[in-house]
Amino acid sequence: MKIPGPDHPITISPGEGRWRVKFAGHVIADSGDAVVLKEAAYKPAIYFPREDVSMEYFSRTDRTTHCPYKGDAAYYTVLMDGDFAENGVWTYEEPFPAMEQIRGRLAFYPDRFEIYAVDDDAVDPTHVHTERRAIDEAVQHTDSGSGASQKDHWPANTDEAQRPEGV
Repeated sequence: MKIPGPDHPITISPGEGRWRVKFAGHVIADSGDAVVLKEAAYKPAIYFPREDVSMEYFSRTDRTTHCPYKGDAAYYTVLMDGDFAENGVWTYEEPFPAMEQIRGRLAFYPDRFEIYAVDDDAVDPTHVHTERRAIDEAVQHTDSGSGASQKDHWPANTDEAQRPEGV
């Protein structure tokens, strides 16, 4: 076990705002409790709490790797709508003490998943209707791959009682 230091710095900080992950056109992770791990010269990794991830599309694999700073990583493959990301998600279930903040959280390879911060306009319906919010709303109301939409259907935009006769 190695301890992060000046020669190999690692910082973990709360992700500002809300973060999402999309795969195969569907939001599979959405959290206001993500953390950002910055390690040496590597690109930052966003770690999501497991309870904020749609785990029904994940299968644990036999793959493991070891990091002398973080510990042993386990991997998941994601299969959704015929799209497949083999070993595309990793987790440190028992990280070394210095990395306790990532315990049990999930991180996604950015070349296989769309990982992005969401601004308030896209999440809070009281904000101005933006193009990004409209896209996210449409995605949330589409089939999640299970035969059901990710959100309840929109209410009807017509009233049967007000419909003209014969229509």
